[in-house]
Amino acid sequence: MPFVNIQLKEGRTPAQKKEVAEAIIDLMDQLDFAKAESIRVIFEDMAEEDFYQGQAK
Repeated sequence: MPFVNIQLKEGRTPAQKKEVAEAIIDLMDQLDFAKAESIRVIFEDMAEEDFYQGQAK
């Protein structure tokens, strides 16, 4: 049973997340990586103040 964990800044709608999750599940199923019914996609929303990114120098 594969788990796909996606961390992202908060702000995506449930409909957007559903569309992405369905696309990931479909692709993994098409590639015979795992059966669709066994795949789990988990979204972890991060608040803007909890997200940091380095700057190119």
